[in-house]
Amino acid sequence: MIYRDFQDEKLSAYAMGCMRLPVIDGEEGKIDEAAATEMVDYALAHGVNYFDTAWGYHNGTSELVMGRALARHPRASFNLADKFPGYDVSSFGKTPEIFEKQLEKCQVEHFDFYLAHNICELNIEQYLDDAKYGTISYLKEQKAAGRIRHLGFSIHGSYEVLERFLKVYGECMEFCQVQLNYLDWEFQDAKAKVELLSSYGIPVWVMEPVRGGQLVSKLPEAAEAALRAVNPDESNVSWALRWLLDLPQVVTILSGASSLEQMKENIAIFDAAKPLSDAERAAVAEAARAITAGSVLPCTACRYCTSHCPLGLDIPRLLELYNEHKVTGGGFIAPMAVGVMPEDKRPQACIGCGSCSAVCPQQIDIPAALADFAELLGK
Repeated sequence: MIYRDFQDEKLSAYAMGCMRLPVIDGEEGKIDEAAATEMVDYALAHGVNYFDTAWGYHNGTSELVMGRALARHPRASFNLADKFPGYDVSSFGKTPEIFEKQLEKCQVEHFDFYLAHNICELNIEQYLDDAKYGTISYLKEQKAAGRIRHLGFSIHGSYEVLERFLKVYGECMEFCQVQLNYLDWEFQDAKAKVELLSSYGIPVWVMEPVRGGQLVSKLPEAAEAALRAVNPDESNVSWALRWLLDLPQVVTILSGASSLEQMKENIAIFDAAKPLSDAERAAVAEAARAITAGSVLPCTACRYCTSHCPLGLDIPRLLELYNEHKVTGGGFIAPMAVGVMPEDKRPQACIGCGSCSAVCPQQIDIPAALADFAELLGK
């Protein structure tokens, strides 16, 4: 197992994510506990020392199952991470009762790592209003009391949201969990987020390393061909994980597995460092381009369009979210970001006048794109 230094500790570069545990009859809240327990045992036996669960995973049952599975092992043999459920804005103001319940469900007296979860457009105001909700203040108190050893956060919002959060809380955050993979490095501008975190001295935890399976089983043929041409024996998951292991800012990579076989394949990749060659790195970049080819509008955010929009729509941001929604095939990021916009600033507000397209250097049919985006969101 590869280990990475974090402060005075060594964390396994592979972390067991507990959002996609094996389930019975396809029911999200019905975890196959025997299978999940076997996976925990295997992970620990092969050097994994970081386990990541959350309040909402598997409809609230992930914490319970992981608590029982890990309780069978010495407490010092694992690091357990949990999260405040900021994705649900009704959770704000209830931090103490949620935190106490999480400790109880996980059968521990402290969390090794705890995150202010899913910082995004939906909840940034609540997180920043500490005078009203006291979320971060309470978590800092728990850290001072030894009930949280390391305090961090996860980000699903834009660069601007991350910047706002760091300006207020950057000094007390020890790590950040970012959606990071070879596609989102440029597509979601994860590179800029990593660079901003580095400027604060905050190391990176990786979530969605294979983008929910998109980089494993849903690669277009052109992307597959680019990778196979350089190394035909390398698996798609290996390409994704090895690319991440090359990033010096990354400490640990959370990878969920729905079976023991998947976990074995993942852990084997972390047996020893295998840096990408220049040719392999170029192949991965080509694969990323192939994934978005033909489906991403070439908006450069020059903002000529916004100066001509009679409604003052933030067209570059809307097109960025449209691209995300198209490439991902849905998901929650675009609906979440659009959902907090005023109704008169959403894609549905476009009147189709065409003033924006008339000045677009990339000749994008912006009204058609916004109409399609509105229809996709409606579905």
